[in-house]
Parts: sequence; C-alpha cells; structure tokens
Amino acid sequence: MARRKAEGRRDQAEMPFLDHLDELRTRLIRSLLALIAGMVLGLVVVTQWDVLGIVARPIADLLPGENLNFSAPATPFVMMLKLGFIVGLVVTFPYLGLQAWRFLAPALYENERKFAFPAIAAGTLLFLAGVSMAYFFVLPLGLRILFTFFEGELNPVIMVGEYLTFATRLILAFGFIFELPVVLVFLSLLGIVTPEGLAKFRRHAIVVMAVVSAFLTPADPYTMLAMMLPMILLYELSIVATRVLRRRRQDAEAAAGEGSPA
Repeated sequence: MARRKAEGRRDQAEMPFLDHLDELRTRLIRSLLALIAGMVLGLVVVTQWDVLGIVARPIADLLPGENLNFSAPATPFVMMLKLGFIVGLVVTFPYLGLQAWRFLAPALYENERKFAFPAIAAGTLLFLAGVSMAYFFVLPLGLRILFTFFEGELNPVIMVGEYLTFATRLILAFGFIFELPVVLVFLSLLGIVTPEGLAKFRRHAIVVMAVVSAFLTPADPYTMLAMMLPMILLYELSIVATRVLRRRRQDAEAAAGEGSPA
C-alpha cells in the first residue's frame, strides 16, 4: 500500500469504464465549446484584419492580377467562415491540448503529471514552429515549383477556395506533424511505446514518413524533403526524450522502493 501511494497513482486511474466515458464526454464538450468560442473570436479577427491577404501572400506574386478569384456568390462568406474556424483552432490549440492531457493524466504517475504545462507549452511552440516553417518556406517553394510546369503556355486562374484548401492543409499538416515528439513521449509515459521499439522500427517509420509527406505535400521532391527531414529529426529527438524520461521514472520508482517499509 505504501509503495502504491509513493508511486502516486490516483484512484481515478482504475475507475469504471462508464466513468471513463463520462470523463471523455466532459472533455469533448469543453473542447467543442472552446472551438465555438475560438471560431467566434476568429470571425472577429477575420473581419477586422486582412487574414485572407496574409494567407494569400505566398501566392500573390505568382498571380497575374495578384488577386485570387471566385465563381460562386457565396464564396466570400464561406471563406470567411473557414478562416474564422482556422484562426479559432490555432487560438484554442493550447486549451485543447490541456483537455487531452487531463483526460489521460490519471494513467500517469504523480511525478509525471508535473510535465503537463511544460508539455502543453512545448506542443504549442512546436505547432507554431511547424506552421511558420510551412508558411514562410515550404508553401512559397512548393508554389513556385508547381507554377514552373507549362510556364508560358498556361495562365493561372486560381480560385480562392481551392487555394485556401491547399494552403491550410499544408500549413496545418506541418503544425500537427511537429507535435510528433510530444505524442511519442506521452505514449512512452503510458507504456505504449518504448525507446527500443522506436529505434528498432526506425526504418519502417521513415517509410511511413515518406508516404505521409507525399500525401500532404504537392509531391515534388523539394517540398517532400522539406516535410520529411524535420519529421525524421523529430523522431530521433523523441527517442532521446523517451529514454531520458524512462530513466527518470526508474529512478523515482527506485527511490520510492527504498523509502517504503520492508
């Protein structure tokens, strides 16, 4: 009993399945309400600032008239809603991460739960780093490469809806892919993956990364590499982080064992 108390497990970790479902429902409802509030804030931001102009900046210099086009009367309104949702998603991202952490935290040791806010902060910074890399480097590079095909023979008439889907998918994909270390470290804390397993299946992971990169990018070699190389680096960083955290867990368990009565 003393050892169990020292390990710091909560009774909630063994709560019934229906209680787990109730907890999941609570977290999902809070996340949904946060997304709705974030979207409302996003709509305010979109109407007050030129968010569309910011998103369109990477392609503006490649267009003859430097403007995107639309063919349906309702398109501008739909674009405003989409941009509002994207802004809301970015704004509420830390809160969504907090809700996910609080749902899974009961499965962790007490000394591991203290990583909650550092993990959320790291996840937010990694997300913003991925978004920034995609916006300032990968997206402009990919567009310039794509526009070189049949250059001079075809005139680009880019629809705003198609471009927004293309750009936001690429930008958000980079943001979420940069969360790889946080996800793998958390799976390691839950005991689902191990550093040895991650290292053993490194080659398989690289193949998966190549497929994901081909699917999420325009599939030219430059943008594929621009996504794949950071993924490999983050994967290797995850292996190092999981080893360090496991060593700390083992030290904590050893200290708890020494302090418990024989």
